[in-house]
Amino acid sequence: MMHNISHFRASAPCLRVRGVAQQWNQELLRYNGGESNSRDEGIGGPFVITGKEGRRKQGFEHGNSSGINQRYEEIGGNEDVSELFEKMHERTVVFWNSMITRYAQTGRLEDAHKLFDNMPERNAVSWNSLIAGYGQNGRVEDARKLFEEMPLRDVVSWNGMIAGYMQNGRVEEGRALFERMPQRNVVSWTTIIAGCAQNARMEDACELFKEMPERNVRSWNAMIAGYAQNKQEEEAVGFLVQMLRDGMMPNLFTFPSVLRAVASLEALEFGKQVHGCVLKFGMESDVFVGSSLVTMYAKCGFVDHACRVMETIPKRDMALWNAMVAGFVQNGRMEDARQFFDNLLQRNVVSWTAMIAGYAQNGRCEDALVLFIEMSRTDVKANQSTFASVLRACANLAALDQGKQVHVHINKARFDHDMFVKNALITMYARCGSIEDAKRVFSSMPEPDVVSWNAMIAGYAQHGLAIEALRLFERLLQAGTKPDEITFVGVLSACSHAGLVKEAWYYFNSMLRDHCLTAISEHYACMVDLLGRAGYLEEAKNLIDEMPMEPDVVVWGSLLSACRMHVNVKLGKLAAEHLFELEPGDDSTYVLLSSIYAAAGMWGDVTKVRIMMKNKGVKKKPGCSWIDVKNRVHVFVTGDRSHPETEKIYAKLEKLVDQIQEAGYVPNRNLVLKDVADKEKDHLLYYHSEKLAIAFGLISTPPGKPIRIIKNLRVCVDCHTAIKFIAKIVGKEIVVRDANRFHHFKDGFCSCGDYW
Repeated sequence: MMHNISHFRASAPCLRVRGVAQQWNQELLRYNGGESNSRDEGIGGPFVITGKEGRRKQGFEHGNSSGINQRYEEIGGNEDVSELFEKMHERTVVFWNSMITRYAQTGRLEDAHKLFDNMPERNAVSWNSLIAGYGQNGRVEDARKLFEEMPLRDVVSWNGMIAGYMQNGRVEEGRALFERMPQRNVVSWTTIIAGCAQNARMEDACELFKEMPERNVRSWNAMIAGYAQNKQEEEAVGFLVQMLRDGMMPNLFTFPSVLRAVASLEALEFGKQVHGCVLKFGMESDVFVGSSLVTMYAKCGFVDHACRVMETIPKRDMALWNAMVAGFVQNGRMEDARQFFDNLLQRNVVSWTAMIAGYAQNGRCEDALVLFIEMSRTDVKANQSTFASVLRACANLAALDQGKQVHVHINKARFDHDMFVKNALITMYARCGSIEDAKRVFSSMPEPDVVSWNAMIAGYAQHGLAIEALRLFERLLQAGTKPDEITFVGVLSACSHAGLVKEAWYYFNSMLRDHCLTAISEHYACMVDLLGRAGYLEEAKNLIDEMPMEPDVVVWGSLLSACRMHVNVKLGKLAAEHLFELEPGDDSTYVLLSSIYAAAGMWGDVTKVRIMMKNKGVKKKPGCSWIDVKNRVHVFVTGDRSHPETEKIYAKLEKLVDQIQEAGYVPNRNLVLKDVADKEKDHLLYYHSEKLAIAFGLISTPPGKPIRIIKNLRVCVDCHTAIKFIAKIVGKEIVVRDANRFHHFKDGFCSCGDYW
């Protein structure tokens, strides 16, 4: 029976269109029995099944192990099972084949082939097992040689050889062999479809699916999984609808793929209807399906629903517990996540990584580092995701020493050649202020991917090395790598930090002209920032007016910052009004507007802004700076006296102030937004958080070692001037990472060239 796939394909990509989404919801609602009963009475409420069929149990495919493989599971290990095999007095061909399969599954292909050669008699299963083993282990040529030597091939032989090609990315050879098959069965079609899907050839997979003379549940599952894996979520969920229309009953392997797609779309209502189908087919107690439901609800922001799903599953495995931990993490409920984590009787690398990543993503980077150290003392080995997460924590803290220690762990674990880890290392070193280390990691990559190029370009941009960033972009093009939207964010940021207006316009226009990329909001924000800081405020405003999308807070914030720099009251007020509408609780808008008024001498308006903040309950976020000394992060705020070494810090800072004043430093009193005496203004400027952090760094670090500071806000003009003097007097490099970029102070100069 041929099915009408063309109708489905036309509607599938439209899930995000409200009408189609509602249509699919209604279809599943009817399928589930015609009622939703969507009262919020726990998980049972929204998924009551009232249809005539009620719940149906579904049969599922389970492979039956032979006796020797079952015995292997009991005693464990290839050596033990080999001894068992050798002691057997009578060995049937079934036992020989089982032993070949076991060796092949565990990568012992030479032993498998040796056993194959010594068999007193062989059947088709013997040949097919070894062919499959070679294919699964990447030795496709050996598999093909064996395939050609096979005296009599059956359809399983052809299917196994095709699978070998497809599993190793050799799609065209797999397709060619498929076309040569003398006879095909549904497994043959499913194998080639699944192979195309695994290799991101979904159009080919869909065409083959249309041509299938008959289909089974595995055929549908292959398509659904392929779409989900290739980020074509709308098509994946649409295929489930079409599958049910055609009367094909799903199985345990159908729903996890569909639920993964629903989770990516955050399509909660549709997810509820899929849950209804799970209940209808009696699969709610399966731990694999349950884990997928937990993940779906958590990603849709309903983590309490995820908890209730978990409570309905009688047998809970590690994957289910990990899904629950990850669900809490994704919703920022770190205390709940930690409670689940601490209650785990066993933890694997997924458990540890979920917690470490959660801490890093939710601003608790020190907790992430502490947990990584705790993990390193267990028998659980970190993987790529673990290292990437802990490197992110180091980057957020600018904890270079800890980052270098993690790098040592990476080398010992032999992940130093992993692309994912190397990209994380580039970002970590760049964000920790060591652009040379970032460059060394990048240079060690034989074939960097676009993420690698983007990380290095962004690193150069953050450090104000615009020429290096643009040269690297040209190298990217020469290497044949296709840039993406993120690439151009880095390029335009580099131009912005260096004031390269002409170059920025060239790259901005080249996105669509040369690379078929449409500018996104981030690109416009870079251009507005560039034009505004360069003094082209009207041009920046005109560009905002021409944006094809609504300007966001970053765009208006860039214009407001430029207005503060150039004291443009009119445009500054306009930008602030838009920001008040978009984010009325953001204190930075009020502060920047106050700064513009203060610089213009409009003290009455400054007072009005303060009253507005008070009436709306908005409090100014204090500026803070931190420094990592001996693997401990020390945080300072303006006028801070809470540090145990406060007396030494203030004594050092007062001495520094005297020295830099003798060298020509003059406090910039225009930055103080209070109508007070000059002496009081000077006092307020002297004890800014970055100056306190630098003073502490000078008394706590050895001579010659650079001081690295992070500031949560933009470094102020007065501190920027003062730090140039300090760096020259003490003869040390001082690296400051503020909210926008890096500043490298050395010998009385800053890498930004006083343009930031």
